[in-house]
Amino acid sequence: MDALYTAVATATHGRDGRAVTSDGKLDLGLSLPVELGGDGKGTNPEQLFAAGYAACFGSALGLVGRAAKVDVSDAAVTAEVGIGKQGEGFALAVTLRVELPDSVDQETGRKLVEQAHQVCPYSNATRGNVPVELVIE
Repeated sequence: MDALYTAVATATHGRDGRAVTSDGKLDLGLSLPVELGGDGKGTNPEQLFAAGYAACFGSALGLVGRAAKVDVSDAAVTAEVGIGKQGEGFALAVTLRVELPDSVDQETGRKLVEQAHQVCPYSNATRGNVPVELVIE
């Protein structure tokens, strides 16, 4: 793959530190969520991953919608990223909740969401590694 764009971010002190992008547009404190024993005062990697995945999947849905001549510009994607123990380490699981415009029928919507799942770089990166459930609402 020839990269068209490369994002660069540096994190210090792990989940209780800071994350900063090379262009300075993202600069935020990190903390463990309360559920994992932290104070929950900062954001956490799962929230960042959820935001990125939701935005990326929404763009992929728009791409396949335009190709099919179906207006999905008012669609909303919510990504739920769970983290839990798996063996000696931890693993992620994702649920993508896609709210389509009322003008899109259920069959067409399901087809577009499945196509977006094939196109989205986050979906391609997680495929075979992270379970991803697609829910159309």
